[in-house]
Amino acid sequence: MEIGRHRPAHHPSVERHNKPVIVLVTVCTKHRRPLLANRAMFEGLWQIWTDKSIAWRAGRFVLMPDHLHVFCSPGDFQGRPVKDWVGYWKRLASAAAGESLWQDSFWDRQLRNHEHYGQRWQYVLNNPVRAKLVKTSEEWPWQGEINVLHW
Repeated sequence: MEIGRHRPAHHPSVERHNKPVIVLVTVCTKHRRPLLANRAMFEGLWQIWTDKSIAWRAGRFVLMPDHLHVFCSPGDFQGRPVKDWVGYWKRLASAAAGESLWQDSFWDRQLRNHEHYGQRWQYVLNNPVRAKLVKTSEEWPWQGEINVLHW
């Protein structure tokens, strides 16, 4: 989150002169309820995010009890904003759960380069350790990588 920013800014889906676009998305559950760090949610999101017909590809991700972080990149159907993709999978996950799971908004940050990606991934990966849920990030079962997002 950016200091001083009260509303999330959603980056457009744009090509940057043949440079990769990787965006870090953070989504919280409604009322910060601890609904995400479990097998059903992990498998459900995995299934949604592996759909090859959607406009964005999910890369590395970490599910925390009340929020998630997912790195994503435009897929074959370029031109769709990241907010459309996030809205799509939020609707599918809520429908599968039989209830509205998510806060209305989300946070996203377009990464600048390979080093920025690495720094953000280390921060996200260590989230469960900072939250004192595990001693090492390798112990946290609710993380994965669906697509390798290249720079």
